[in-house]
Amino acid sequence: MSDYRAALNILENKGLLYPCFCSRKDIRRQISDSSQAVHNLDGPLYPGTCRRLTTTQRRLYFDAGRRYALRLDMAKALEIVANRALTWTDLAAGEQIATPKILRQTLGDVVLSRKEVATSYHLSVVVDDHLQKISHVIRGRDLFQASPLHRLLQFLLGYATPVYLHHDLLYDDTGHKLAKSNHSPALRELRAAGRDPAELLRRYFL
Repeated sequence: MSDYRAALNILENKGLLYPCFCSRKDIRRQISDSSQAVHNLDGPLYPGTCRRLTTTQRRLYFDAGRRYALRLDMAKALEIVANRALTWTDLAAGEQIATPKILRQTLGDVVLSRKEVATSYHLSVVVDDHLQKISHVIRGRDLFQASPLHRLLQFLLGYATPVYLHHDLLYDDTGHKLAKSNHSPALRELRAAGRDPAELLRRYFL
């Protein structure tokens, strides 16, 4: 956790973080009131409500013990990036560019830390890959959309950028992704049930 805190301190010292006191319910209500609601990989795109709070308003919320998250101020981050091309390579899709449009309109002011959880997935994987000197990140295509954000965080934190490969996903007969979170059967369970390996290869991989 101290490693994640150190990374947050770098971003904080650059003026790139702000506290967000909105609950998920608040955000859903704000989104439902908007005719231009956008969704990203984490859910509804945050409209930036707490970014516009004054110092006095934030202090009142802090003093009242309101729970909060720390969000990345995407607009300020893009000012630091300026005209630099944030590129990254996917071994399947080729060279990619984390464009301001993708970062601003698709990802927005993402949560990097919560009061009760000192890090987010996005911050954790970027810091972990850096500390462990990871050269190649191999993960599912469903996380492809997160890579521009991770490339931005790497730039802001002064980290090297690994090579990526986003592989295809496996789906069941109903079209749902095979995943532990969906309680999908593991290979061990399929073997125990007597499923033929050749048939499984044809079904899922060929």
